[in-house]
Amino acid sequence: MSVRSEHTRSTARPVALKLLVAGGFGAGKTTLVGSVSEIKPLRTEELLTEAGRPVDDTSGVEGKRTTTVAMDFGRITLRDDLVLYLFGTPGQDRFWFLWDELARGTLGAVVLADTRRLADCFAAVDYFERRGIAFTLAVNCFEGADRYPEEDVRDALDLDPGVPVVMCDARERESVKDVLVSVVEHAIATGAAG
Repeated sequence: MSVRSEHTRSTARPVALKLLVAGGFGAGKTTLVGSVSEIKPLRTEELLTEAGRPVDDTSGVEGKRTTTVAMDFGRITLRDDLVLYLFGTPGQDRFWFLWDELARGTLGAVVLADTRRLADCFAAVDYFERRGIAFTLAVNCFEGADRYPEEDVRDALDLDPGVPVVMCDARERESVKDVLVSVVEHAIATGAAG
């Protein structure tokens, strides 16, 4: 390799890619973004209130005390030449109007699923399928939650065969990095095939 090409490579700006992190209320989106971000994540969390009880179904996540009302934001450098910007969406129906703005310019998405409330991720799966945005389904393996084989989860959500399904722990950085790599690889493969 010539000195010139080495110099060019070392001063080249990294490619920046935007990914969304979506899923149902209480699935672990804020935790996922925070566990992997190399910067202090931006969080727009507010306390759950009595006024929200009629609209926020907390069954299965009774210990949840806060909720994202706009977005979460974090950044991770996967390689010297690849930086991911992560935008976590709010999970409740009443905040879905934000999703279109957050999705603008995204390469792909993580749909985070909680097997205790699997139906809560249907809306996110549908959103990305309808818009042709590549996504990986990441099953957040909560303590005490039942574990299911990948094929059972795929069948329950009626996912296309090409959609990656991975098990993860949203609290563990390396586990989340594996999910993000899956999204990027899937989005690139989907783009190349399309």
